[in-house]
Amino acid sequence: MVVCGTARALSGFPSFLQVSAMRGRWSPYFTSVLVSLTILWQTRSGVDSNSTRNVNITTFTKILDSLLDGYDNRLRPGLGDRVTEVKTDIYVTSFGPVSDTDMEYTIDVFFRQSWKDERLKFHGPMNILPLNNLMASKIWTPDTFFHNGKKSVAHNMTMPNKLLRIMEDGTLLYTMRLTVQAECPMHLEDFPMDSHSCPLKFGSYAYTKTEVTYIWTHNASQSVDVAADRSRLNQYDLVGQTVGNQTIKSSTGEYTVMTAQFHLKRKIGYFVIQTYLPCIMTVILSQVSFWLNRESVPARTVFGVTTVLTMTTLSISARNSLPKVAYATAMDWFIAVCYAFVFSALIEFATVNYFTKRGWAWDGKTIVNEKKKEAAVMKKNNAYAVAVANYAPNITKDSTLPTISKCGLTGNNKTAAETKPEHNKKTFNSVSKIDRISRITFPVLFSSFNLVYWATYLNRDPVIKDMDHAK
Repeated sequence: MVVCGTARALSGFPSFLQVSAMRGRWSPYFTSVLVSLTILWQTRSGVDSNSTRNVNITTFTKILDSLLDGYDNRLRPGLGDRVTEVKTDIYVTSFGPVSDTDMEYTIDVFFRQSWKDERLKFHGPMNILPLNNLMASKIWTPDTFFHNGKKSVAHNMTMPNKLLRIMEDGTLLYTMRLTVQAECPMHLEDFPMDSHSCPLKFGSYAYTKTEVTYIWTHNASQSVDVAADRSRLNQYDLVGQTVGNQTIKSSTGEYTVMTAQFHLKRKIGYFVIQTYLPCIMTVILSQVSFWLNRESVPARTVFGVTTVLTMTTLSISARNSLPKVAYATAMDWFIAVCYAFVFSALIEFATVNYFTKRGWAWDGKTIVNEKKKEAAVMKKNNAYAVAVANYAPNITKDSTLPTISKCGLTGNNKTAAETKPEHNKKTFNSVSKIDRISRITFPVLFSSFNLVYWATYLNRDPVIKDMDHAK
């Protein structure tokens, strides 16, 4: 057992010695000496590896000390010799939310900058020195700021989220994680079928383009990369992004400004459910009153007033989610037309009711004249009755009187019978001609308006104003 354990420990010796020890050809004394030599050899190997590791750490420390020896981080690279060129690219980890009322958006990015500083060249066992934020504070870094940023946050938990790498030729890669709240100018004429381009502008704060200039690291499609399914947008779709640059002039000089445009298209589903469908249903409800009797004044009044108040409420609620702009949006036009249809339905009922009252007055005069005629007939009948009463003895003898009496009665019955149909002809539940025309005109006009409205806005190509193209 001892020989076998010793053989397993002899990993650094020739294989034939291990085999001989396993076969027990050596004496126990020689085996113990061999074990001691093996332990001594392994200890020396560990010391050698630790010594090599310590030598590497010492080498890196000397490299960093030599880089910072005499280094002045107040001076930019190439001062007095060349323009410092800073290459940039952006990786978007999350986009949104977007605020319409404040016209701003929030973006979380890994902001990467790369430039060359000949003062940081080195030669060592590694081609790249990976460092943290402590080294970044001791060297020169670009004074980049966001032109349209309202609020920017550099993440510091649990340590500052910064990365610094120095290549042996003096090229530096500087990356930091930022959350930027930036302005997004919006033109809401086509709201809610609108599209916007939210810019992210950055550049040097103190150095003009003759001292520090910025360029994109990759081409236009790769310089700004957005992580898949990381957008926190409820009302928008992020349809793409473009990059560009421009030069702005100020009283202190000309500066290079890098621009990344994020193109957004609004989702219309929420507004269809909350505004458009209620408006359409309210207009249809106002047109139901055309099918009610024109004498149903309370019912038609309730229809008209209720629909007008409903449209007023919808127009106010639709404006609450928008900034107070001085122009009318596409939704404002739709609500205004719906309001006009609802109010027109109320005016139509007022017109019908006015002419209905005039019809009552004319019919009333006709009834009065007929009553006067009936009164005259009754007087004649009363006179006939008095005559019959005075000459009652002779009535039974004269055979012609009953005939006259019957004829008089028959004539009176005919007159009453003739007057009754006239009363039946004069009905006050007749349908107004204005209602008949409105039943067709209002739905046709409203359907035509909807057809033109949706065909115009849905088929319109998105127009993004104030968009900076690549130069």
